[in-house]
Amino acid sequence: MIDLARYALDAAARRPGVTYADVRLEESRSRSLGTKTGQLAGASSTESRGIGIRVLAGGAWRFAATDDLSRGGLDAAAALAAGIAAASATTSKRAVHLAPEPPARVVWVSECRIDPFAMPVERQVAHLLAADAEMRKEAGVTMTETSLVFDRTRQIFLSTEGSEIDQTRTVTGAGMAAHSFRENEIQKRSYPKSFGGQYQLRGWELVEELDLLRHAPRVASQCVALHAADQCPETTANLMLDSSQLALQIHESIGHPMEIDRVMGSEANYAGMSFLTLDKLNTLQYGSEIVNAVCDATVAHGPGLGTFIYDDEGVAAQCVDIIRNGVFRGYMSSRESAGAIGQTRSNGTMRAVGWNRLPLIRMTNVSHEPGPHSLDEVFAEDGIYMETNRSWSIDDKRFNFQFGCEIGWESRTASACVC
Repeated sequence: MIDLARYALDAAARRPGVTYADVRLEESRSRSLGTKTGQLAGASSTESRGIGIRVLAGGAWRFAATDDLSRGGLDAAAALAAGIAAASATTSKRAVHLAPEPPARVVWVSECRIDPFAMPVERQVAHLLAADAEMRKEAGVTMTETSLVFDRTRQIFLSTEGSEIDQTRTVTGAGMAAHSFRENEIQKRSYPKSFGGQYQLRGWELVEELDLLRHAPRVASQCVALHAADQCPETTANLMLDSSQLALQIHESIGHPMEIDRVMGSEANYAGMSFLTLDKLNTLQYGSEIVNAVCDATVAHGPGLGTFIYDDEGVAAQCVDIIRNGVFRGYMSSRESAGAIGQTRSNGTMRAVGWNRLPLIRMTNVSHEPGPHSLDEVFAEDGIYMETNRSWSIDDKRFNFQFGCEIGWESRTASACVC
């Protein structure tokens, strides 16, 4: 693979007018399995291999990709990228300037103690069917779902500045849900969280730790019990969120607004803008003084989906303060956008969803740091505890957010209520 990437980089670099080029050669495989109410609902396996070529010419970016990895195919993609860049330079409002970044040469493989791709599919399906059957033992459960997803991607990144970065990441995800239909009402309980479950940069060991079979009876019984639960009261009270709902709040209301390409309008037509305009940096009180949040892609932070060694333009993973003592302190940036916010270096958040897509600024692991209070102190106050997201919506500037959860409890009486 490395020889193909080197050839493609050379093909791009020698095109007239090109001042910088990088390539991402990727090969990936995935496996997805699911059941529904005791039956296999889906089983798929895919493989993909291709290369993306990004060039800077005349102060303008352009990009081309191909799955034709012959020398002719690589030459054609390099010529296309350079040609588009030259054309774009005639309409660019400003020239692109890249913040400096030292070249890197590294090989890294994410931790994967038990390789899910080395395991028979039949064993994995049997694992799901066992959890599915356990949920259906509960009277009143009318539909059940389980899922497993595995993905492994090897990426080789090369640039004309001398970087050669070889990274392999294995992602595993697992989850289940019970549904109960009664009269005109549908209730749902999910584990370990909704919308597909829990995903981490790990192998089959994650599935073993989640232990779907052990949690299946609780998930099913809570699902049915929700039909008899009181509605969540309309009141002003302390609100406590479980980790999965809090993660969604952080992702939508902290992570996305701090992607600087949203702020500068370059992504407006794709996924909205941001209320965090440049004048709010270091001035906006984002939360109380005990709120501290980081954007952390380093391995030390844990096996999150935003963990890597280098981003998709060759910038090293970093831990960056974005909220400190409640005050907004930093955006997520790229080599191109760093200067706009007074940075001399990108903080390494450029990522693409595949070899045939441009890298964009995308949040890494955005997390609240622990506060000074214990869990017992949190629950010592009257309030409502809500668990597992059911629905959410947010406006295109990431300012107004609303959500509903699958289940909730009054913190003192522990009586269930629908939220």
